[in-house]
Amino acid sequence: MRSNTTHLALPFFDDVHRALGQQLADWVSTQQVDESDDRLACKEWVRRLGAGQWLRYCVPAGPGGALGGALEKLDSRALVILRETLAFHSPLADFAFAMQGLGSGAITLAGTPAQQAAYLPLVARGEKIAAFALSEPEAGSDVAAMKTAASRTGDDWAIDGSKTWISNGGIADFYVTFTKTDAQAGTRGITAFIVDATNPGLDSSEHIAVMAPHPLATLKFSNCRLPDSARLGALHGGFKLAMQTLDIFRASVAAAALGMARRALAEAVQFSKTRQMFGQTLADFQLTQAKLGEMAALVDAAALLTYRAAWLRDEGERQGGGARVTAEAAMAKMSATENAQRVIDMALQMHGGLGVKVGTKVESLYRDIRSLRIYEGATEVQQLIIGKAVLQS
Repeated sequence: MRSNTTHLALPFFDDVHRALGQQLADWVSTQQVDESDDRLACKEWVRRLGAGQWLRYCVPAGPGGALGGALEKLDSRALVILRETLAFHSPLADFAFAMQGLGSGAITLAGTPAQQAAYLPLVARGEKIAAFALSEPEAGSDVAAMKTAASRTGDDWAIDGSKTWISNGGIADFYVTFTKTDAQAGTRGITAFIVDATNPGLDSSEHIAVMAPHPLATLKFSNCRLPDSARLGALHGGFKLAMQTLDIFRASVAAAALGMARRALAEAVQFSKTRQMFGQTLADFQLTQAKLGEMAALVDAAALLTYRAAWLRDEGERQGGGARVTAEAAMAKMSATENAQRVIDMALQMHGGLGVKVGTKVESLYRDIRSLRIYEGATEVQQLIIGKAVLQS
């Protein structure tokens, strides 16, 4: 099934975005990857996305295109289009793409020229798999509760502690890892480091199985020694860096949910037109038409908030202000993930018994969508962000 691209005509997008969406829809509809082993499949998707030059949109072009990116700066609307289209076809393909961006995003924002040259071109070509290591067993939404610590050992650093729920854990080539460098300073005592997977003192072997298979793991650091050149960004500036990175990609999480919702709606429409009941098709019943109407409205509402957040960020970058769009991104992420859950549930219900049969598309979508309401800021966290912004306005 090929994704529909009529939404690209909306004024949020430029011609470069419209061409990108059309090209990706053509490409991804021809890709068939065996996803029975999520780790092997994720590696294969990274390889294909790199070979197809789609990962170039995860990093900036840099001076003379030296960093391998397709555009001069990270473009939120390009990320949204790419994730929405990939998620429509394969949520695992979307995951593979997104983690290349999220895992390298902090290097794009704060890396030294040497760090950017060492990692970003390889990310863009799919030759290095990236990961973002922020969450801990007791520090998810409450980042200040982080316990993983980096301490000075002469001119070097030593990291001790653990991270969990780390996407690409066990298959990544490097982890952008956030640590406490001042235990008493809360979020103002966090510093980021680039930790190569081969670094002694890092164990990523503890895999985590989830309801929609994705490569996840717990990372354990034991006297993991790093040179100061591995430090990413300012000392104690890690929290701000993490939030800036998440700001860029939060609207793209909404886009992934949007892609899944669009696929569920398309599956429901197709099924309703062919399913025979009481001498007519399921689509002939007014109740079916009402449900499809509700689903379509939920999808479009999520799309408008998602595209607005991406457009606002790109406009801010273009004008040189770099204004944060935290509240708008939170609205998009909250609405798109919650709406997608409702749309997919209604699509599954419309399929009846087939909807819960393992292997059907709506069944896999039902499992895939659930985690999006939690990761990169749970719905409740988005509500708090929006509420605080409203009170400050």
